[in-house]
Amino acid sequence: MIKNYLKIAWRNMVKSKAHSFINIAGLSVGMAVAMLIGLWVYDELSFDRYFSNHERIVQVMQHQTFNGTVLTQTADPIPLGLKLRESYMSDFKYVVLSTWTTENIISYGDKKFTQRGNFTQPEAPDMLTLKMLSGTRSGLKDPSSIMLSATLAKTLFGTADPINKVLKINSKFSVKVTGVFEDMPTNSSFREVTFLAPWDLYVSSEPWVQRASTRWGNNSWQIFAQLAPNADIDKVSAKIKNVKLENIAAQGDKVGAEFKPQVFLYPMNKWHLYSEFKNGIVTGGPIQFVWMFGIIGVFVLLLACINFMNLSTARSEKRAKEVGIRKAVGSIRSQLITQFFMESLLVVAFAYVFSIVLVELALPWFNNVADKKLSVLWFNPWFWITTLSFSILSGLVAGSYPALYLSSFNPVKVLKGTFKVGRFAAIPRKVLVVMQFTVSVTLIIGTVVVFRQIQFAKNRPVGYSRDGLLYVVSKTEDIHNHFNAVRDELLKSDAIVQMAESESPVTQVWSNSSGFEWRGKPVGMQDDFATIGVSYDFGKTVGWQFKDGRDFSKALATDSTSIVINEAAAKFMNLKNPVGEILKSDGHNVTVVGVIKDMLMSSPYEPVKQTIFYISRDAASVASLRINPNMSTHNALDKIQKVFEKYAPSAPFDYKFADDEYAKKFDQETRVGKLASVFAMLAIFISCLGLFGMATFMAEQRTKEIGVRKVLGASVFNLWRLLSADFVVLIIISLVIASPTAYYFMSGWLKGYQYHSEISWWIFALTSLAAITITLLTVSYQSIKAALMNPVKSLKTE
Repeated sequence: MIKNYLKIAWRNMVKSKAHSFINIAGLSVGMAVAMLIGLWVYDELSFDRYFSNHERIVQVMQHQTFNGTVLTQTADPIPLGLKLRESYMSDFKYVVLSTWTTENIISYGDKKFTQRGNFTQPEAPDMLTLKMLSGTRSGLKDPSSIMLSATLAKTLFGTADPINKVLKINSKFSVKVTGVFEDMPTNSSFREVTFLAPWDLYVSSEPWVQRASTRWGNNSWQIFAQLAPNADIDKVSAKIKNVKLENIAAQGDKVGAEFKPQVFLYPMNKWHLYSEFKNGIVTGGPIQFVWMFGIIGVFVLLLACINFMNLSTARSEKRAKEVGIRKAVGSIRSQLITQFFMESLLVVAFAYVFSIVLVELALPWFNNVADKKLSVLWFNPWFWITTLSFSILSGLVAGSYPALYLSSFNPVKVLKGTFKVGRFAAIPRKVLVVMQFTVSVTLIIGTVVVFRQIQFAKNRPVGYSRDGLLYVVSKTEDIHNHFNAVRDELLKSDAIVQMAESESPVTQVWSNSSGFEWRGKPVGMQDDFATIGVSYDFGKTVGWQFKDGRDFSKALATDSTSIVINEAAAKFMNLKNPVGEILKSDGHNVTVVGVIKDMLMSSPYEPVKQTIFYISRDAASVASLRINPNMSTHNALDKIQKVFEKYAPSAPFDYKFADDEYAKKFDQETRVGKLASVFAMLAIFISCLGLFGMATFMAEQRTKEIGVRKVLGASVFNLWRLLSADFVVLIIISLVIASPTAYYFMSGWLKGYQYHSEISWWIFALTSLAAITITLLTVSYQSIKAALMNPVKSLKTE
């Protein structure tokens, strides 16, 4: 019986080639999109699951109250980690202090590379359950050791055994390789870590870190921990909640105590997907994109199923006699339903195979756009169970209405020729077409809004010139110690026009300070400033734009205690005439000599933070250079590299252009926009396939009507308008539904950004025009073809 069903299903597929092609093409694309999104969602939901103890690993974080607003941060002071290790180890299996994952120079012989890694306490490898390829997890107990990722070990040593080889970190530390671990996956919070080095080595070699080891107010590090087997995260968080507040008050840090710090534990399973906090409460994160793309995947697949249902029911009259004959010769309704479901499942089977091919072909592009390393899970049984289940479900959903509808025909009426589908038979098809285009138009409007928001933020004034501005983050003090010689040599070579140093690059803020006093400061007001140490020529190098006052001057000895502030700082302090005002910090007075336009150094979607620039007395870690616009970038970089390698031979010349680093701030939104635009185009493609099939069927159905109208004098234009009008009406209904829907969701999305664009009326007008144009182009081919047909052919049988 099954074999017979399949034979008939195959014959019907071959007989209606165009119909079958449209169904298989639409379903293939829909399934491929759903699979790609499914792989992406799986990758996101399995974030950090690589670590065996991920359910017990936490990060120690803190809430701080700033002028009534609760701010959440991951940065912690060293004494907090030491206190947890000393007094609360009954609640923890491990407590680990760590630096941030930063760039360091790893050198071996003549080889030197800039690599990202952490200085961390010895328990980190055990806590993360690193998969060791050689050596042991206990390697960091040696204070002069290093553990390498498999990729870095291969880069440095090739196929040779790396264990006990001696490397150098930042040309300062000689360390011995004690272990090689498997590269951590891209969907983990530690994906950039290529080496781990001992925390004790870091502390012993950095005097400022040693001083910070007793300062509860210096939040510059990370603390990770693994809970004890029977410990409850909420109870432990409650227990350690006031640890910092009590100790910072005891230390006499009144400013720090005013922020009312509250320590809490945040589980690893939430680090990635639930990373956004607002006023001390988790408000979301990438989980919103997981939901968004998941819903898009379901809808795109649904669009393909709608095509199948529409085309199958539209062709019901052609199969009415077949149903009538089958019933007359004894077929029962359940057999007919099975037959139609079998046809549906056969189409789905072909579509499923083609969708796998499409996914394999699209993955390289998709990975590039999504910044992932996804692959088809060929050997994962759950992948096949899930995709096959969804495919069968899609086949059953797509075939359900045709099967139930076609099998319900009355055989007597059909065979007597009195069967009519009825005036309301087309309503379900029209409803489904409206659903299709509602989804497609909503996606298009959403995509336009996303890209407009990105462009809006990109066009925001940045307060300095990015053209030809690059910076080099120094890992050694060689450039700083020879700064004047490096600068003079580069100026003489005409490679640059300016050079300066700073303690943060122009695209980031690395330091914040509080506890400032100024004239008119309200009692009880809390302050927090971005504080950036710079050299005298920093303003000329980056292109400061002054609103008031002047730049730092080497000719004035008093400028060593002067500061330049931005507009946000002047506004925050409510200073009408800030130049000449005196600020006090840690018992020292500093004088405001200039006010610059706000420099956009952090998020382009957030307000610029109040910032203080001062002349740095310590070694600055960032060298900023302005390339000579009259020299090609390639030649200028070549000259700069030679000078840097001359004065810092142990460090690779790693530079970053300010405009490239600024562009990276839009990466996430750009990825979302690109993916959404592709899915929107595919949704339109699937919908248009359905329209094309419907238009073909309608033209066939109305062949004789068109012939009669042509004989009576109807023009080609009149016939085209007649056949196209129904579809245009459906699209207009879709637009009426989609526009407010898209506005509601996208306005909510935009509210997540403090600095955002508005949703303009022209977006809806342009999208409406595009949707109607696409519809007309889709149906016009069949409409015009039918209108141009010789009426003699369509009427000769009458």
